[in-house]
Amino acid sequence: MNALELRSQHDLELFEQLLKDPDVVRVNDQIAKQTEKGNLGVRRRLLSTSVRLSKTMARDLHATADACSERLGLDIPLELYVFPSPSYNAACVKPEAGRLFVMFSSSILEAFTAQEISFVMGHELGHHLYDHHDVPIGYIMRGNTRPSPRLALTLTSWSRYAEISADRAGAYCADDLESVAHALFKLASGLSGSYAKFSVSDFLAQVDEMQLEDGQPGQGAPTEDWFLTHPFSPLRVKALKLFHGSELMSADNGESIHDLDLGVEALMSMMEPSYIEGKTDIAEAMRRLLFAGAIAVADASDGISDEEKEIFEEFFGRNSLTDKLDIEKLKAELPDRIEQVNSLTSIPQRMQVVRDLCLVSKVDGSSEAEREILCEIAQALQIPSLFVDKTLSADVELD
Repeated sequence: MNALELRSQHDLELFEQLLKDPDVVRVNDQIAKQTEKGNLGVRRRLLSTSVRLSKTMARDLHATADACSERLGLDIPLELYVFPSPSYNAACVKPEAGRLFVMFSSSILEAFTAQEISFVMGHELGHHLYDHHDVPIGYIMRGNTRPSPRLALTLTSWSRYAEISADRAGAYCADDLESVAHALFKLASGLSGSYAKFSVSDFLAQVDEMQLEDGQPGQGAPTEDWFLTHPFSPLRVKALKLFHGSELMSADNGESIHDLDLGVEALMSMMEPSYIEGKTDIAEAMRRLLFAGAIAVADASDGISDEEKEIFEEFFGRNSLTDKLDIEKLKAELPDRIEQVNSLTSIPQRMQVVRDLCLVSKVDGSSEAEREILCEIAQALQIPSLFVDKTLSADVELD
């Protein structure tokens, strides 16, 4: 099988859309110019902050890398690095000078089995296979010229589907559902596996108990982690279970690729801001809260600046923020709008609004005053403040 066929169709569609976005094109042009001047120096930084693992030093790890490269059809020299960290982390960066760099934390190499490392290795190589680094999400989200809120939402949506594709590449390399599930268990729990006896059936049953059908997060994952993709999302585990039951991994009797895409779309729909275009009463209530909440957050630090006004209108439409808009009246209506949303929506739907308010705030650089307003809104929606903090500080790099 051609490993390119494993890629999530939603990842590919959003990826192609983003490559045409003017802001993405602009940042890629800047990166290309820096590369021509030799200003990036990725390898130099890696050599100064990490240890390059030669084949002599890490023969088994290189054997895993070679096996994954062959299975995925990659033909590029790899350099493997380890950096000291108690956390289970790995990363892959865009190639430089014809070489691809894959980095592992020391703890993940010490705690994961060969098959589990194969999943992690395949996941990181999958990001390269699917050209995910051509959408430089970290540069765009953290750059001097911040993206519009709509672009920020599209980027975060795409990044989740990109992780789905990379997960499939990793699972294809490991070719063992139990090892993949065990790796995800370790990433989720931080346990090495020697303390707790692992059961793949119990672990997947825990995911099933999260009551996705009625839109309520279960007790298996903290509420504040529900929309975060790192280090673990129950939706990604669920998506991998669907993948292993599809014709991509079970050619004889697996579900069709079309059914797989529909299943993944149903899972991921819980994380998408569909209410922005929705026509239902619930969508309208969520939009009205987003509008008033964004006004309150933007006004938290010495009024609404011209830059914040520009960002606001990029998200809500031209002339949506005019001198005729009574900001104080709108802020006074905020509790009523929150009460209406509470009466109509589930916890995950309220979390969507809070997450999107955080993204709007991040675009302009969040202040402490804005954070306090965000936490007040979250608490009124029965969402823990920790969700605000995690969303504001969430890493925007692919992992």
